[in-house]
Amino acid sequence: MKRQSFKNHIRYYTPHHFIYYPIIMILLAFSVYFIFTSDNQLIWSFISAVFIVLFFLAFMLRQHYALTLQNRIVRLELRYRYFSLTGKRLEDFEYRLKDEQLFALRFASDDELEELIEKTLFNKLSGTEIKKEIKNWKGDYARV
Repeated sequence: MKRQSFKNHIRYYTPHHFIYYPIIMILLAFSVYFIFTSDNQLIWSFISAVFIVLFFLAFMLRQHYALTLQNRIVRLELRYRYFSLTGKRLEDFEYRLKDEQLFALRFASDDELEELIEKTLFNKLSGTEIKKEIKNWKGDYARV
């Protein structure tokens, strides 16, 4: 497996991103084309609407379930790591960190996690800024 870094940490799911979505988009394009070239505009409008709904439902459901669970796991992992490293509870000040900050901090190695959390709290770094600050990237290879 390729070593993960800021530049390559985005992950694609081939069946979903490169098969299902392109097929739905092609079918949608054909159905929109037939709205303007066919005598059955109402039927093709309905078919187009069905493809649009299928596209958004697939996207929203896939993302919602997986990301909700992943977000919870990332929080728990970060709490555990912080407690293991410092003996202190992250929950005492976790409310001061935005989700994007917490999720970016998961990529920090154990050696730089505590310092990066302090820097984030003090300087209010964004998720992207946190990721750029990481010197020893800790890859998250099991995420959705």
